[in-house]
Amino acid sequence: MDAVPAMQTAIVFVWLGMVLGISFLEASLKFRAPGITIALGVGIGRLVFRALNLIEGVFALVLVATLVFAWPPAPWTVTIVLGLVLVLAIGAGVLRPRMDARVRRGELSEGQPRHALHIGFVALETVKVLLLLALGILLLAS
Repeated sequence: MDAVPAMQTAIVFVWLGMVLGISFLEASLKFRAPGITIALGVGIGRLVFRALNLIEGVFALVLVATLVFAWPPAPWTVTIVLGLVLVLAIGAGVLRPRMDARVRRGELSEGQPRHALHIGFVALETVKVLLLLALGILLLAS
């Protein structure tokens, strides 16, 4: 395996592990910890997701840059990487700021059902996982 595809593969699987660990494990488990209130859990989540999105942005930029070094890239690689960039931009640039605004306005309560923004964010995280998994498998197969 050449250096560029090896780097792409490593980034993809590290990114996938981070999303699975944070979005689908830590995010829900923290609310089950003794003494964690909704407000405290959401506050922790805001910090964690801000950091995750920053790292994801770096990963996305590196993947886009590696497409130049692996020119011409496979069309499916470009499509999936652009899909990841779009999903990340919508989640980190649109949905997360709107969810943060709700928190700052105090729109939290234990009895409230999940808000549509949160459901949309979880759906985007699911799409991100599927895109990362597909990209990782395709990179390993090439």
